[in-house]
Amino acid sequence: MNKTLTHLNENGQAHMVDVTEKEISRRTATAVAIVEMKAQTLTYVLEGGLPKGDVLATARIAGIQACKKTADLIPLCHPLMLTKVTLDIDVVSATQLRVSCTCSLSGKTGVEMEALTGASIAALTLYDMCKAVDKGILIKELGLASKTGGKSGDWSKDNVSS
Repeated sequence: MNKTLTHLNENGQAHMVDVTEKEISRRTATAVAIVEMKAQTLTYVLEGGLPKGDVLATARIAGIQACKKTADLIPLCHPLMLTKVTLDIDVVSATQLRVSCTCSLSGKTGVEMEALTGASIAALTLYDMCKAVDKGILIKELGLASKTGGKSGDWSKDNVSS
């Protein structure tokens, strides 16, 4: 495995990686974030009791939009032609939602940053939609859950030993 930082050139300067010679392959990535809030806030979210409207639908759309804008937000990311984005928000406890964003494409570079961006912006949108009633919301454990494809192959957080 290549242990060098690919976004630095031989002089240690940041640059965009040249993917010209890379093989096209099907690539997917899933990122997850946990959004923790008061139990009453989560009840409002689920029952539609917040003044800004449908919190979950707004967060899903924001996350999907963010995936498509990743190259505009993160300087060295390649603009990608995503073929699918799935953004799910599930209740995991009386005080927590799990945001899961999966991005897919056939291309020369991976979609990890797009999935991470989608999950984080969906989580931030949940905060924005709920902050009027709960300013103590926490966004926790944002990270890559899995990826497939590309030169480095498949990877899953579940298969990594500590």
